[in-house]
Amino acid sequence: MSSPISILLADDHPLFREGVAHSLDAAEDFLVIAQACSGEEAVALAQRLQPDMVLLDVNMPGMGGIAAARDIAACVPNVRIMMLTVSEDRESLLAALKAGAHGYVLKGVSAGELRAITRSIADGEAYVTPILAAELLTELSRPSPPDALSRLTAREAGILKLLSQGLTNREIGESIHLAEKTVKHHITKILQKLQVRSRTEAAVIAIQHGTVDGPMGRGG
Repeated sequence: MSSPISILLADDHPLFREGVAHSLDAAEDFLVIAQACSGEEAVALAQRLQPDMVLLDVNMPGMGGIAAARDIAACVPNVRIMMLTVSEDRESLLAALKAGAHGYVLKGVSAGELRAITRSIADGEAYVTPILAAELLTELSRPSPPDALSRLTAREAGILKLLSQGLTNREIGESIHLAEKTVKHHITKILQKLQVRSRTEAAVIAIQHGTVDGPMGRGG
């Protein structure tokens, strides 16, 4: 018999975290080897334990799940990362995929569905909750304004690329040595020039024009 899939589980709600751990441990092919209550703890445990999979909540105190996913993907490149969240925000979905997540699952799934999805992601597949996958594909299929990116300055184009990688305003500012307030001003100008209303729509245009790689997801 092959070794069970080792899992690190991170969520700041102990009752929910214990419930997920119990559901996964009920299957012989899963083994929850550690639990974390913050993104920082999840990164440290992932580096030390080298699990096969990490399940992360998106919203946690301090370092959130998306930032944790980015750090874990960088330091433990072979790990499979799955977001398990209540957030149906498309911007969070896009940012999670850009950070290196292989799956984005809403917390309303049953225990059986959770185990099946976890197995598929562990086996190398990508998964996005079907309703969110459909919405994202709809956005990606919309035609963008012609030469939309040509109206951006070099600085704005650079900020758009970082935005499309899921970075926050603060993280963008730190990477290019600008104040967070200045980054926010640039993003406002970017949205105006691209004739869109949200960061997600701006990121979609960047993907359509090949500025960044598109997200991978599969509804199942």
